Amino acid sequence: MRLTKWQPYSDLVNIYDRLNRFFGDELFDESSKSAISPSVWRPMTDIFESKDAYVFKVELPGFRREDIKVEFTGETLTLRGERKQEEETKNENCHRLERSYGFFERSFTIPKNIDAKKINAELKDGVLVLTVPKLEEAKTKAIPIAVK
Repeated sequence: MRLTKWQPYSDLVNIYDRLNRFFGDELFDESSKSAISPSVWRPMTDIFESKDAYVFKVELPGFRREDIKVEFTGETLTLRGERKQEEETKNENCHRLERSYGFFERSFTIPKNIDAKKINAELKDGVLVLTVPKLEEAKTKAIPIAVK
């Protein structure tokens, strides 16, 4: 058996992250209300805004394209999927299980100034990148000032 050095700082950071997720997100999302799955988790998501688009980067390591569903309705962008737990190997002893399994669902309210027909989704190296372009008229335009 391998000994692992105790690192109290990393344990505190882990607790801090869990508390932030707990208080920062809704306690129940649509998938957990349905009680279909015993395990509900949320993939980590970064959201950026540029002058041309909103960009979502969602961590989904090990997912295939067919495991993920992306929908846009009204003002809501919804991501759904499922990570199935791998079957145990009979000749191995499990020491730790930290990865999350089961269904996930994330919903984001998007401003009305977007072009829904041009939303793009790309999965690469375990990261789903959603690009939600802004409408042309919603972009900031410089207005020249005339001198008389």
